[in-house]
Amino acid sequence: MNKRKALINILTSTIFKVIIVIVTIFARSILMQQIGEEATGLFSLYTSIIGFLAIAELGVGTAITFSMYKPIVNGEKNIVSALYYLYRKIYLIIFTVILSIGLLLTPFVPMLAKDNTGLFNIYGTYLLFLGAQVVTYLYAHKTSLINAHLDNYVTTTIHSLGLILTSVLQIIVLHVTKNFTFFFLAIIAGNIFQWLVTAIIFNKKYKGYINYNKTLDQEIKKDVVVKVKALFLHRIGGLLVNTVDSLIISAIIGVSILGFYSNYVAIMIGMVSVLSLVFNSITSIVGHSFAKNTKEVYLSQFKQIYVLNFVIAFIFFFGFFVVIDPLIIILFEEASVLPRDIVLIITINYFVQFMRQATLTFKDASGLFYQDRFKPLVEGIVNLILSLILVYILGIQGVLIATIFTNLFITHTVEPFVLYRYGFESKVKNYYLINYGLMAFFTAFLVGIYYIPLPSFNNHFIDILVLGSGAVLISILFFGIVCLFSKNARQYVVNWYTSVIV
Repeated sequence: MNKRKALINILTSTIFKVIIVIVTIFARSILMQQIGEEATGLFSLYTSIIGFLAIAELGVGTAITFSMYKPIVNGEKNIVSALYYLYRKIYLIIFTVILSIGLLLTPFVPMLAKDNTGLFNIYGTYLLFLGAQVVTYLYAHKTSLINAHLDNYVTTTIHSLGLILTSVLQIIVLHVTKNFTFFFLAIIAGNIFQWLVTAIIFNKKYKGYINYNKTLDQEIKKDVVVKVKALFLHRIGGLLVNTVDSLIISAIIGVSILGFYSNYVAIMIGMVSVLSLVFNSITSIVGHSFAKNTKEVYLSQFKQIYVLNFVIAFIFFFGFFVVIDPLIIILFEEASVLPRDIVLIITINYFVQFMRQATLTFKDASGLFYQDRFKPLVEGIVNLILSLILVYILGIQGVLIATIFTNLFITHTVEPFVLYRYGFESKVKNYYLINYGLMAFFTAFLVGIYYIPLPSFNNHFIDILVLGSGAVLISILFFGIVCLFSKNARQYVVNWYTSVIV
């Protein structure tokens, strides 16, 4: 792997992401404090609706970026140029489709916000958010070409600065005007900033890679189309699993309850996104490695990244579970704290999803989109049906349990099978035993922590410091003991350090 670019991408992404998580969560906190939980719930609802509309993207970006890896390595400028223009054309179509469907859905948005008070202009704020999101499709083709050259740090920097600008503007307008409409105008300003800066940097540094050739070999075009069709199904499944959860909670339980739930999810997703950068930033590098190395080397790299995946997941989700309640009280208010059993299920749900990171990184980098194209569709339909049944029986817990079920018994079965069979050309049985064993161990461990009364020091900042430090120390002690008694564990640490750090 290209260690230098991987390190630059990871460091840049991590630094910016930490800043973004802080400012975006702070902006959300100000939104809750200045305007209320209904506004927070509506913002989450709009995000889910637009996320569902993003199905029109069809996974084109991932497919074409993957298709660019090999011609870039081989210096085939004609192919890269043709893919770039194909990407631009498709995204202009996507821009039109999402904008059109989004406008057609406008009259139905209030129906999805159960128990809304009518205090806010739902139509106007929704349309502003729609406009803010579709703008991003006007420069996506340029972002893709930059990433395909392994310069993710460039696009990460631009995107991060745009998000920071958005959050700062939101905090200012909320304090000064307490106006929900201006909150969305800040998002538009941040996205336009990203568009302009991306265009400037692309024209200065990357335009030379384009020779204006727009003719693409039919064999390559056919391969791209096959991958796009497969990724379309992946998009449907992913949206049915993740986006529909919020829509069900808002439409059946209530938009204000969605606001409380989304506070936990916002913090969870923000922090997980920081952790995921370790994997996102090396996807392009892994893609190049797949094109160069043997299956044995490629499998060895995967095992190292998988071990890293579990270590990160154990430490973070354990820490999240013990500190999240005092953190919610500090950022929002004590009334926003959810029952402890819901927090437990939220934590387990995202832990199970996060344990896919290593598999997804190598699967995407290998271009294995077609082989499991029907998996996400089945997963999404099963999740939707289970969620609609269990939400009436268990409430929010039912929606989350449905997601956990589909992830465990569909996603964690099919994705590794495809990667091992077509990517590594190896048997997957041992991976199943290890993966399900580790997830079962962590779940049992977390349930045990759930039944242990956590100490409180009557100061939420001290609670976070003590409980968070305790979680990290316990995690380090646990992994230290594992390495002490397991030769394989020690070897993984040595291999990971040698191949990734040195």
